[in-house]
Amino acid sequence: MYSVSSIPRRVGFALVRKGFVLNLDLHQLFSGQGPLAEAIPGYKLRPQQIEMAQAILEAIKHQDKLVVEAGTGTGKTLAYLVPALLAGGKVVISTGTKTLQDQLFLRDIPALRDALKLPVTVAILKGRANYVCRYHLDRSQLDARLYHQEDVRHLQNIVRFATVSPSGDKSGCHDVPESASVWAYATSTRDNCLGQDCTEYKDCFVMAARKQALAADVVVVNHHLFFADVMLKDEGMAELLPAANTIILDEAHQLPSTAGLFFGTSLGTGQLIELVRDARAEGVSHAKDFAPLPEAASALEMSVRDLRLVFPQEGLRLPYERAQRFKEFEPALISVKERLTDLEHALESQSERAPGLENCWQRAQALNAQLKAWREVAAAGNTVRWVEVYSHAVQLNTTPLSIAETFKAQLEAPRTWIFTSATLAVKGDFRHYQEEMGLDDAKTAYWNSPFDYANQALLYVPQHLPEPNTPDYTRAVVEAALPVVQASGGRAFLLFTSLRAMREAHAQLQEEFKKLNLDFPLLLQGEGSRTELLERFRRLGNAVLVASHSFWEGVDVRGSALSLVIIDRLPFAVPDDPVLSARIEKMNNEGRNAFMEYQLPQAVITLKQGAGRLIRDETDHGVLMICDPRLLSKPYGKRIWQSLPPMRRTRELSEVEAFFDTPHPVPAEISA
Repeated sequence: MYSVSSIPRRVGFALVRKGFVLNLDLHQLFSGQGPLAEAIPGYKLRPQQIEMAQAILEAIKHQDKLVVEAGTGTGKTLAYLVPALLAGGKVVISTGTKTLQDQLFLRDIPALRDALKLPVTVAILKGRANYVCRYHLDRSQLDARLYHQEDVRHLQNIVRFATVSPSGDKSGCHDVPESASVWAYATSTRDNCLGQDCTEYKDCFVMAARKQALAADVVVVNHHLFFADVMLKDEGMAELLPAANTIILDEAHQLPSTAGLFFGTSLGTGQLIELVRDARAEGVSHAKDFAPLPEAASALEMSVRDLRLVFPQEGLRLPYERAQRFKEFEPALISVKERLTDLEHALESQSERAPGLENCWQRAQALNAQLKAWREVAAAGNTVRWVEVYSHAVQLNTTPLSIAETFKAQLEAPRTWIFTSATLAVKGDFRHYQEEMGLDDAKTAYWNSPFDYANQALLYVPQHLPEPNTPDYTRAVVEAALPVVQASGGRAFLLFTSLRAMREAHAQLQEEFKKLNLDFPLLLQGEGSRTELLERFRRLGNAVLVASHSFWEGVDVRGSALSLVIIDRLPFAVPDDPVLSARIEKMNNEGRNAFMEYQLPQAVITLKQGAGRLIRDETDHGVLMICDPRLLSKPYGKRIWQSLPPMRRTRELSEVEAFFDTPHPVPAEISA
């Protein structure tokens, strides 16, 4: 692991990129008088940022693998962008979300390129479901089954958007929400894309995005696309990766879970319903005279819906063995298999009439093979087979218990790999993350946040709360939180580890606010999109937001609008989750301590993410309230709080009230 003393004080070198020669000195570039300070509003010199940039530059020069934790406020985005863009070669940057992806492409990289006057080309690449598909849009105008007037209006707006948009990226279609169901009729999937057989192939937005990405010096992708392509070689990354000199994976703490999704297998009833929908549409267009096709499609749709009805509630995650205890599960699976086979045969008989029908036939074959494999092949020692139940769908999964060996195979080609996040280590120790990702031989580096946590923040663990497994725990959390919320004047996030606890707390807060005549606006996750809720929260200035997992990370509220973050309990994953349960059993059978080696580090990383919502700027002040008494009563609790930023700690409500009574500087503006 790098320490400050082991990093070269200055790194300078000559760069040749497209005929331009630059003599680089990172200290000069990042100085208060350098080009970054001149071009970027509010730029601040941070020694940690320079040291991180130096470490990344060294990794690029030697084609190393480097794992970096940089605390909030370090400025890690510039710290990896500057050396990556200046070092030359092809750079692929992957982010945790499409929001961050857009931010890099639209704001951060253009600002840096202008500041340093770099002749680099930049492209953004997303999964195909993010781009309008001209073929499916045209077909949907003719025969889409739209039951609501709003869907019809949305489809018309998409048509207009497709005629003027240079990219076809649906994020640019502001008249239609990205979550609108009608997008399913205007985009393609991996399954239903016709490829070179498509009549709109030459004007395809996806192909245009891929061509731009192949030609660009810097390509910005997201983790889902990255791993989908690593395994399935479809969306364009299969061509990008071999050419890449440097790969940077930001928000790298998300990688193990994201990789697990794609290194396993998944078959959802949604895929079957999409096949039904497309088979019907292609039949109407090209096989109206063949009645068995719509009949087979309808029969499959009925069987799929019957499979969902096997399970009485949503939100279930069941190992295959527990799913089998539902007596209708196996008969429902058999019925789906038989009806899918019938549809496959009907499509085969008509497949020569049009490329769309042939595509549906091929999809039916592939889905049938997937279903057969999932039902008949027992999970190997490194995988678990399980079922997830949503409100309208069922997903059949196999997930590897470890992705290390699979991912390690992707690291063999000589190139630079940078993994960075604000939350990767436990007390500065990266072993947990390295083991998860197969990065045993990677170098590591750690930089604390430049923020003055001892003066800016207070960690409060209230006294006399019951153990989290008691029936009235959430009620007790709300009762303990109320005086703190009053002291802070609202301006609070209440973050819960489950949706049930979130809803219970919200209902209780509504009652208490009314009883105490408190006029703090009360917001609840799910009442709007995350973006909408955050905008309201910032605008109101004294709001209280009750939320769950969606707001634990990737949320940035600077200034006085957020001065209190309350976390209900330590975020240990639910032990009966099928993947976690199998992973724990495997580790314990190997003679290892699954709790200390896996469950505890995971909880620490998640808690650090939640705690990181509080202090986002040098002028922020606030209280982090962690209600779980295990933080102090259990032997492992010390390891947890020592992994948090170095805040002053207290168990006294009076100290919290005094903290809020002390005047603190208010920033000039609150930035998003």
